[in-house]
Amino acid sequence: MTIGIFDSGLGGLTVAKEIMRVLPVQKIVYFGDTARAPYGGKSPQEVAKYALENTQFLLKKKAKTIVIGCNTASAVAGEILRKKFSDVPILEVITPAVREALRLTRTGRVGVIGTRTTIQSGAYQRWCSIYTRACPLFVPLVEAGHLDHPATQNVAYRYLKPLKDARIDTLILGCTHYPFLKSVISRIMGSNVQLVDSAQTVAKEVVAFITPPTSPYLKGRSLVGSSLKLRGAGGVMKVPKHEFYVSQITPKFRELAEKWLGQEIMLKIAKRV
Repeated sequence: MTIGIFDSGLGGLTVAKEIMRVLPVQKIVYFGDTARAPYGGKSPQEVAKYALENTQFLLKKKAKTIVIGCNTASAVAGEILRKKFSDVPILEVITPAVREALRLTRTGRVGVIGTRTTIQSGAYQRWCSIYTRACPLFVPLVEAGHLDHPATQNVAYRYLKPLKDARIDTLILGCTHYPFLKSVISRIMGSNVQLVDSAQTVAKEVVAFITPPTSPYLKGRSLVGSSLKLRGAGGVMKVPKHEFYVSQITPKFRELAEKWLGQEIMLKIAKRV
């Protein structure tokens, strides 16, 4: 089964990487809407329009399950997509992350960082009392490749200090770009704060969704550790040929994507979104 993932740019690759790790026999079609990135400063109406177009593109590429690999799109367009494409399984990144944060917290003091649109949507606040902080510069810094630059560290400290002062014990990375900055964020917040990576939590959700114990998909396969492996001739696992599309080639996308995924990719421009 082909899994379609979309984001405004690089961020959804954190989701793609986790799904590749836990479901290595599944084909992934990825779309990064780089021409209209970032989504975090766009209106909810604009983001919803882009999300609809992105989903239609992935369905044309034969995706059978859609993962919204973008917190902003998940926040403002998740329900819209489910209603529009009611016959297609559509998974988003917010709900699994909140569940994991509530499971991990010891004090009930949970924080979330995200884009302005995500934070203003109230998508996280409706679940529980939560400390929020918009971090609008994080996405442009990631897209520019400044993952551990001194400027990135300075910006991160200013954004995160109020959450550190609030003595949260669990922090949701409420944007799929933010795992690229996990080392910087962890250094500032300290070892007592647990980070919840929405890419990891949604990957677990995808596994649970497409591989229930009675699923015919499991015939001839076994769950080994956290990865689904194919029992074939000689025990060799067939690796699918993933597809990667963007709406515009940007200077750092291929370089950062290949570094993050640990493999070369053939990047194509989407002809029509």
